[in-house]
Amino acid sequence: MANIYDQAYDLEKAIRNSDEFNGLKDAYEAVMDDEAAKQMFEDFRQTQINLQQKQMQGEEISEEEVEKARQVVELVQQHPQISKLMEEEQRLNTVINDVSKIITKPLEDLYGNPEEPQQ
Repeated sequence: MANIYDQAYDLEKAIRNSDEFNGLKDAYEAVMDDEAAKQMFEDFRQTQINLQQKQMQGEEISEEEVEKARQVVELVQQHPQISKLMEEEQRLNTVINDVSKIITKPLEDLYGNPEEPQQ
């Protein structure tokens, strides 16, 4: 039987070679090659990071910060290259979530799924 870590590296390779990852990579490179899109995307990411840090530290997020974040999201969603990047990221996240469900199935089988009622 192959080493479980070897299989994990094979899975990593499969993800890197997947259509979903390559679509994301192409979309990311398109955004990074466009200076305006790149700046807009970096502002969006920084806004996300700042809000996540405040949330993790238990700090309250003001209405003003929520409104600013909403405006930034609306702005980036209107940019075709950034919108494409976000779609491609969602496609890859779906694959990764599906794979995660598959590899955690032995634990679910052992302990049961907490989201489903026990019989």
